[in-house]
Amino acid sequence: MLILSGVLGAALILIVLGDAFETIVLPRRVTRQISLARLFYQFTWLPWSGAVRSIFSGKRQETYLSWYGPLSLLLLLILWATGLVIGFALVHWSSGSMIKTPEGTTGFSTYLYLSGTTFFTLGLGDVVPNTPLGRGLVAFEAGMGLGFLALVIGYLPVLNQSFSRREVNISLLDARAGSPPTAAEMLRRHSHGRGMEELQQLFHEWERWSADLLESHLSYPVLAYFRSHHDNQSWLGALTAILDATAFVIVSLEGTCERQAQLTFAITRHTIVDLAQIFNCPPREPEQDRLPSAELTSLRTTLAEAGLRLREGSGVDQKLSELRRMYEPYVYSLSNYLRITIPPWIPKSSRIDNWQTSAWGRSTGFQIDDLSGEVHDEHF
Repeated sequence: MLILSGVLGAALILIVLGDAFETIVLPRRVTRQISLARLFYQFTWLPWSGAVRSIFSGKRQETYLSWYGPLSLLLLLILWATGLVIGFALVHWSSGSMIKTPEGTTGFSTYLYLSGTTFFTLGLGDVVPNTPLGRGLVAFEAGMGLGFLALVIGYLPVLNQSFSRREVNISLLDARAGSPPTAAEMLRRHSHGRGMEELQQLFHEWERWSADLLESHLSYPVLAYFRSHHDNQSWLGALTAILDATAFVIVSLEGTCERQAQLTFAITRHTIVDLAQIFNCPPREPEQDRLPSAELTSLRTTLAEAGLRLREGSGVDQKLSELRRMYEPYVYSLSNYLRITIPPWIPKSSRIDNWQTSAWGRSTGFQIDDLSGEVHDEHF
């Protein structure tokens, strides 16, 4: 029994250390291997999101879903610390290490107390080992506790910086593509004189942003659970809008940014597919067509009236459908897993942008003309 406890304790220590090393230190590769952190998120996210969706609705639902990311991170750190404390307690107990206690009696709870005070470097001194092996284990665990604390201190700022970088471009997309961002609004708002040059620059920025998001979210998948500051914005919704817009530009829009659209589409689709693999979300066909033929005709009419030169025909529509099948099943699968609403191709209503609202109401003044870029000072 003692030998089995020692093996179990050593295995628990190695599993926790390996998982913490892979999660915090080692750059993650695109795999679906089983790990402690992966199992933790699989067995906690679905019950949490299911309970929130069944109890709350609207903004309160989104609020409680947004709690999961930061809260799960703290719970994962507690899980690692608990696993190490229990693991060292089992090793102490199985090794027969004699310890001195005020009561003069020992049991597993006493070894657990010794492990806890050692790991968190309390140094109370009321329970101490009397053997060289026990002293060595205490010194090793104390050093590991300090190293664990240092990793946590370094881990949290990196996550915060990655989250902040992600949200900057999402916020910038507000005035360029609406709230939530849609491909129709993005293209319409870039149909003025120098719109194609600005659209090309936008696609270039989002090419780099998508690559940065791929790197950060593969290394730290917990970031995918962190929600954006506004309910109608999300990293997945922004990527979807960019994919929609670049797909349409590649096959339908005559202009100077087709090559950049191809490059942006490639890295953005790569990001979506790899993240779907990280979260074990196989592609699923959307339950409803996001761009039925009637809406596609309406989109073309709107953009043509705005002055854009478009390619049309059955071949163009077929190519667009093929490009959509390259990413929409993955987007739909991720949106179902993460409980994130993906934007439509065309905004369902004439909503004002987030920048035009405040806690004290909505403003109808100081509006930017979508087509000319001119600023108009109207009444508030």
